[in-house]
Amino acid sequence: MQRARMFPLVCAVLAATAPSASAQDAKYPEQLVRIVVPFSAGSMTDLLARSIAEKLSQRWSQQVIVENRPGLAGTSSVAKGAAADGYTLMLTSNGHTVISYLNKNLAFDPQKDFVGVSQVAITPLILAAPPETPHKTVKDLIAAAKANPGTLNYSSAGLGSTTGIAAELLKQTTQTDIVHLPFRGLPEAQTAVIRGDVAMGFTFFNVGGDLVQSGKMRGLAVTGPRRLASLPDVPTFAEAGFPEYRYDAWFGILAPAATPKAIVGKVSQDVAQVLQAADMKARFEPQGVELVSSPPDAFNQVLKSDAERYGKLFKAN
Repeated sequence: MQRARMFPLVCAVLAATAPSASAQDAKYPEQLVRIVVPFSAGSMTDLLARSIAEKLSQRWSQQVIVENRPGLAGTSSVAKGAAADGYTLMLTSNGHTVISYLNKNLAFDPQKDFVGVSQVAITPLILAAPPETPHKTVKDLIAAAKANPGTLNYSSAGLGSTTGIAAELLKQTTQTDIVHLPFRGLPEAQTAVIRGDVAMGFTFFNVGGDLVQSGKMRGLAVTGPRRLASLPDVPTFAEAGFPEYRYDAWFGILAPAATPKAIVGKVSQDVAQVLQAADMKARFEPQGVELVSSPPDAFNQVLKSDAERYGKLFKAN
């Protein structure tokens, strides 16, 4: 009887002396934070992650590092191999929303195993072709694809990448059959364009803009509503004769699904602050990249709606 009476007392004492989850969350981060990028070094996703990591390191007085783990293995390592404590994050593109439609044997669920933290950027893409391409305009390219279905190909940064989505949308919009050749990352995909191994590929200005400017790739069109200031001779798709085609990519930070809401909220708020830094805007905005942030709830809604939108596209294909 005496032991039975003592047990509730001991539990009460332990509960009073143990640090609460909210108190632990308030101390975050107390150690190194990793941002996993499921794309190769030099990709658009990688460049954003490294700039944000540097700013967060300064803000938190903790080291924030970027780990490149290209492909599904990188995403899976966060979904299934990382503790849901805020010390492993992932920065990825909107291609994340469609990977379950491209691979039915995933070891993780792109929706259920992650929670949105914040969007970080939106940007148009550039449709590029080899420098010696016989297709000097988008109309030339599409005409060739229609005349010879399944003979032209395009490179992308990998299955489910935003560059792959851009090309699939173009195929759907123009009702053409162009074969997909996925690569490990965008730098490798661009090399295929430069060498003429593929007929076309999408890229971003801050990854491939200098290659277009130098003539190593031929810019055919940009996906946004306006020409890029640094590529004034490259028309928009509307100007190129395809006003119905429009696509802007987004990038964002995710965390394992069970990550405490307090930590997710803190990271989201701090990311919003670092994206406002003048040097961040000076670096990215001249390249057509708009730095944006969003609270977790809003970003989760984007993840859901894009999975439905792009899922229909890939199901149709």
